Amino acid sequence: MSSTETNGAEGGVNATDLQLEATIVTLLQTRAHDSTICPSDAARAIGGEDWRDLMEPARRAARRMVARGELPITQGGVVVYPSTAKGAIRWRTPR
Repeated sequence: MSSTETNGAEGGVNATDLQLEATIVTLLQTRAHDSTICPSDAARAIGGEDWRDLMEPARRAARRMVARGELPITQGGVVVYPSTAKGAIRWRTPR
């Protein structure tokens, strides 16, 4: 195992996970404060042709950020819990 990753069974994150979290923050900082982004925005930003493979890792990154109070997940403009969100979601800067 490299120094940039930890055992997934222990809830660790790897370099891609950290890059996704940083990308989410960067994307939100480049938009208006009341704007949102889609999970695919983060996946596309670092995934290139293989961005679809990063959709679930991007969602996991967002869930970690929600748990730390760094990111709300919304549906229809309403903040939702990651465990109950079904369907299309958006991320925004905390208010």
